[in-house]
Amino acid sequence: MADGDLPEGKRQRGGRQKMRDARVGVEVGVHRPYITRGIPTYDILSDESLTKIEATADRILAEIGIELRDDAEAMQLYKSAGADVTGTSQNIWRVKFPPAMLREVLKTAPAVFAQHARNPANTVQIGGNNVVFAPSYGSPFVMDLDRGRRYGTIEDFRNFIKLAQSSPWLHHSGGTVCEPTDVPVNKRHLDMVYSHIRYSDRAFLGSITAPDRAADSVEMARILFGAAFTDQNCVVMGNFNTTSPLVIDGVTAAGIRTYAAANQGSIHLPFLLGGAVAPLTIAGMVAQGLAESMASCALAQLTRPGAPVILASFFSSMSLKTGSPTFGTPEPAIGSLAMGQLARRLNLPLRCAGNFSTSKLPDGQAMWQSMMSMMSAVQGGANYVLHSAGFLDGLLSMSYEKLVMDTDICGALHAYLDGMPVTEDTLAFDALNELGPGQHLFSTQHTLKHYETAYWDSALDDNQPWETWDEQGGIDYAQRANTRWKNILREYEAPPLDQATDEALQDFIARRKDAMADMWY
Repeated sequence: MADGDLPEGKRQRGGRQKMRDARVGVEVGVHRPYITRGIPTYDILSDESLTKIEATADRILAEIGIELRDDAEAMQLYKSAGADVTGTSQNIWRVKFPPAMLREVLKTAPAVFAQHARNPANTVQIGGNNVVFAPSYGSPFVMDLDRGRRYGTIEDFRNFIKLAQSSPWLHHSGGTVCEPTDVPVNKRHLDMVYSHIRYSDRAFLGSITAPDRAADSVEMARILFGAAFTDQNCVVMGNFNTTSPLVIDGVTAAGIRTYAAANQGSIHLPFLLGGAVAPLTIAGMVAQGLAESMASCALAQLTRPGAPVILASFFSSMSLKTGSPTFGTPEPAIGSLAMGQLARRLNLPLRCAGNFSTSKLPDGQAMWQSMMSMMSAVQGGANYVLHSAGFLDGLLSMSYEKLVMDTDICGALHAYLDGMPVTEDTLAFDALNELGPGQHLFSTQHTLKHYETAYWDSALDDNQPWETWDEQGGIDYAQRANTRWKNILREYEAPPLDQATDEALQDFIARRKDAMADMWY
């Protein structure tokens, strides 16, 4: 930032701001492929309350049922497994499930599974006590402090992958981190999957917007990992939404079957907006979400028993004054805690919550709402946390600044989830005994041993005295984040990719693109 860009009365002195900017580079941390929690989950509901929610979900499934559209193969799978299927019109079926049927079907789903990364050191374990953070997903717009809000491009898409890859606090490359609107709708999935492979060596999500795009994603994974390995291991996942309330459309059903048939993972997510597509009350929303996600997960198991699935929830409240969705509010956070308990009773991995916000800027509202939501995920026992970084504007915008602000939160949560080891060393009797009462501990052997690792260190916080901060220009948190993401991209280096594999992927993409005309809507 030049002197002329500083607020009135703020001037750089002695080049200190330039020195500070030079230090704001790639995040420093001990990279872990995923977190294994060292603290217990927070169980808020009694067994009696959980049983009531499960019973209501069973009633929804048995008495109201799920509407299935435009997938006769899915209909036959449900029917053959014992569901009551009736046709309400052409290619639309009402599917009702006897109580306990879906729980029996879901017993074949793994409680914990690995999603392999092309760099084996970054393979993640999903389920159990493991926690995986991934960036945000699905925004049509992007924003930064320099250029404001605009439609996303493939360059933005690649930039977000690079930023995520550069952070030690994220574990997964995610999926549609933003919509690259400068690439045709029917071809952009090829560029997106390739970008995850080329610019990250972590696990990633494939396309789900059409059955052929799901198939292309799986085929690109086969090129990367080999067909035999892919058939026996999860190397790509799809993130599937039901159409709430209580509908599974043909595109979703066929996509689920495509991933499951290839033994690949699938996430099963009702996007519930209280008062619009779900009850206003959180208990009712949780019961509906459980019912929809179970029915969706079951389709994967009926396609190929043992295929990895993730039970999921996305709860959102609504402003009853305006009808607008609200994110990061307390009631959906409570719902996420309850979903954690329900997932553990089903013995399934869970996806829920994330760094949610409806704020239009990376400001105080953005961060308090994000922490409200994100803490519910980590305390509730979420195993896969999509939307861990970048979520702004009610998911309509992916923010460069908020991505690095959120990864800072993710770093803090690594330390939080580690808990508090209690050993002779950590109890530190010798630290107090070395110099005795009335003496500071700066020079003790225990302090010298641990001072670099004892506390998580933020990459963005300013903890200096006010006078020093003011002298250095009085730069706020968002501006520090702006400097940081630019420096990370400047220093980014792509992880190596086998040349023959890269050529095979590019050849597949070229052939698929040549086989179809551009579609822009």
